[in-house]
Amino acid sequence: MELVIKGKNTEIPDAAREYVERKIGKLDHYLEQLTQAEVEVAEEKTKSQGDRFVVQLTAVANGTILRAEERDADIRTAVDAVAHTMIQQIKRFKGKALRSGKRGPTIRAGGPGAPRQEAAREEEDEVEAEAGVLVRVKRFPIKPMYPDEAVEQMELLGHDFFLFLDASTNQYGVVYRRGDGQYGMIQPERP
Repeated sequence: MELVIKGKNTEIPDAAREYVERKIGKLDHYLEQLTQAEVEVAEEKTKSQGDRFVVQLTAVANGTILRAEERDADIRTAVDAVAHTMIQQIKRFKGKALRSGKRGPTIRAGGPGAPRQEAAREEEDEVEAEAGVLVRVKRFPIKPMYPDEAVEQMELLGHDFFLFLDASTNQYGVVYRRGDGQYGMIQPERP
């Protein structure tokens, strides 16, 4: 597994970097398909010392993106918490794959539509913040998948909606979490 460690608004001490490598490096024992993981450590400038470090972990398992984020006053405690959260995400991911009885392109290495490893990273462009304007743009590879796979991906990312390319219709769609806990889907109408 390729591991990338980045600092945002802070320099990561060597001891903390080694701790992150040791702790996060063990994740591929839980899921062999993990190909890369990116850890971003940010230090927030707050008046109080609580929740000062934010550790965000994004892992890619053959095209499926798993994400966890935790905060704490101590960097090591935040790393421990994000590793625990990611292990829970991995267990949930593996459980859904086994329960559904399918091993689709989100799990199978090199399956049709599986993105190249370097293309699986999300790209973000920060835009100068003004009141009521667009402040962030995210770019990510879109691969064909079915709506149930899109819902799984949305849940694994912890988002409320997810844009995807529907493999059955070859059209873009959005799945979202409704207020009642169920899911909805938005599809464009064909002209």
